Amino acid sequence: MGLAHESQDMQDFAAEVRRFLDAHAAKAPDRAAVTWGEGDDSMAYFSSLPPEEEAEQVRRARAWQRTRHENGFGWITGPPEYGGRGLTPVHDLLYDAVESEYDVPDTGVLAVVGLGMIGPTILAHAQPHIRERWLPAMYRGDAVACQLFSEPGAGSDLASVATRAVRAGDDWVLNGQKVWTSVAHHSEIGLALTRTNPDAPKHRGITAFLVPMDAPGVEVRPLRQMTGGADFNEVFLTDVRIPDDHRLGEVDGGWTVALTTLMNERNTVGSEGAGPVAAALSPDHLSALMRATWTWDDRALRARLAELLVDAMATGYLNDRARRTLRAGIAPGPERSVAKLMYGQNLTRAAHFVSECLGPRIIADTGRWGMYSWSELLLATPALRILGGTEEIMKNILAERVLGLPKEARA
Repeated sequence: MGLAHESQDMQDFAAEVRRFLDAHAAKAPDRAAVTWGEGDDSMAYFSSLPPEEEAEQVRRARAWQRTRHENGFGWITGPPEYGGRGLTPVHDLLYDAVESEYDVPDTGVLAVVGLGMIGPTILAHAQPHIRERWLPAMYRGDAVACQLFSEPGAGSDLASVATRAVRAGDDWVLNGQKVWTSVAHHSEIGLALTRTNPDAPKHRGITAFLVPMDAPGVEVRPLRQMTGGADFNEVFLTDVRIPDDHRLGEVDGGWTVALTTLMNERNTVGSEGAGPVAAALSPDHLSALMRATWTWDDRALRARLAELLVDAMATGYLNDRARRTLRAGIAPGPERSVAKLMYGQNLTRAAHFVSECLGPRIIADTGRWGMYSWSELLLATPALRILGGTEEIMKNILAERVLGLPKEARA
């Protein structure tokens, strides 16, 4: 009876989702059906839009998130007291699956960092009135959030943050620099890790704060990437005063807060398919590329294509297993680092495979469809092996926490 009731509940929810989407969006074209030589051949993983077009894309994302929220789909798993629906992660997955059939604005600028990582951290560690202030605004699309973690001297070794926070009465004064901050130029709030006790062991002297991005002393400078876009920023904090109630967790207890964010980050990144190039990495499209470049008869390349497709299938099965785990009510564990690791490696291998098929055509625009456009993905691959935790960090997590191997020697 329980399973039958759950199945009926999911059917009712799916029908509700379809009624909502039918009323507010058109059906999307079949993204899996890629016809060689037709349509947009862009292979950009990161945005390369001019600033005015990017701003319009963000405006559409905010508007669509507001529409979702007004109809009960803005925060499906969230607590009702903060504007959520109070349903399960399985309902959330079901909504995403149904929405993928419709032509709706891309809400990645809101969802990947803010709703996927910062929102759950605020829910877990912020004071009640801070949750009431920011969570409804974020999941309604009124506030974008960014992650102020990495620093010029503390990337993979996140616990080595040097940005200082000094107590000043009921406030804290922050000074330092953050880097590689996604969507900071669109954000209303940022989650910052700071050093509050330089004499404590580095993991124990960190405190986390929510930083209003319009506060005096906050300066955001876009970083131009070699892909042509400016998705990332460096953020300078100069005598930025933050009220103590914007502190998340205990003083010097920020590492626990950071782990909450990082776990959600790996869940978010690892659960993606292949981002905006998913359809292009299909067997049909890649085999068509080989025929167009006269490399189909190269047996070594065909063998590499088979390996690439097997890896992609394995990643898909891994994500299916994670979804079944969620359905069983079990929280994701460190195994999600496998999906994150494979996600970056699969796209990197695909870009390198395509570059072998194309040869010089990937660096010289001859005007032929589906050729030079792959350079956008190739130039993005270094970032894919770093964002969300470097490959080395992911392998350490898997070795130590999943396989139970001895910990790496640390200074």
